[in-house]
Amino acid sequence: MSLKTELKKRLAVIDKELEVFLPIYSDPQGVIFESMRYSMFAGGKRLRPILMLAACEFVGGNKALAMPYACALEMIHTYSLIHDDLPAMDDDDYRRGKLTNHKVYGDGLAILAGDGLLNLAYETMLNTVKDFTGFSERKIKAMLEISQASGVHGMIGGQVVDLLSENKKIDGDTLYFIHYHKTASLIIASVRAGAIIGGASDEELEALTRYAKNIGLGFQITDDILDLIGDEKKIGKKVGSDLQNQKSTFPSIYGLEYSKSKVIELLDDSIEALQPFGNRATFLMELAEYLVKRDY
Repeated sequence: MSLKTELKKRLAVIDKELEVFLPIYSDPQGVIFESMRYSMFAGGKRLRPILMLAACEFVGGNKALAMPYACALEMIHTYSLIHDDLPAMDDDDYRRGKLTNHKVYGDGLAILAGDGLLNLAYETMLNTVKDFTGFSERKIKAMLEISQASGVHGMIGGQVVDLLSENKKIDGDTLYFIHYHKTASLIIASVRAGAIIGGASDEELEALTRYAKNIGLGFQITDDILDLIGDEKKIGKKVGSDLQNQKSTFPSIYGLEYSKSKVIELLDDSIEALQPFGNRATFLMELAEYLVKRDY
């Protein structure tokens, strides 16, 4: 089975689970569920939940235990995209080839849809530990990983520095901070939380963390490159937004060719981290290449 076929298969399983957590309601506030679903089912690849479930599987864990966390993670990721597209942030009209949430529902409902998804993510995770009989220390640790990675010491912290850096020349260290916190942190949490729920050994968790750090940074550098020279039809949004918003990117600071070589370096290091585990790491290695070496 090809990697793309396998990813579609896993995506379908995750989407089926997300439908359970995000049904259609006819309550007075029903439009908020419509808005949340609009962005949730707007064509996302579910890469973070796929990474989480794959990490759980890699260490021999039960993927069913990790599924609510995988769905919660996608809710958090989607909320961040809704807010990121708002006029006060990146001011994007299109996401994945479709109008962004605020262009369809207005700024107010878009903000509330993001808030709703974030809150629902925590409801979803907490529902797995509310009963003492189902309590697991691993679940609490996984929830902490996700919380920290998506909060002020993770994704939100990266977004803050990103906003403050607009229309300014920043140095490489500041750019690394933004990329690591805004993008890589949630990817690292995906892998670590899945491994923790699966009962990873210290050796496995260390290797998976190294793997995730490399693909997280590589993924964002590739995004920087795609925003500069990508095909709009392939990436589903307008290119050149970073230049338009006067944002510093990896190519603007280090140059395009160095950026491309850095992506390959990070990919090689991510694969090297898992090589001692042999064939059971094949899917994760192939996934790293898929995430980092996207078409320009």
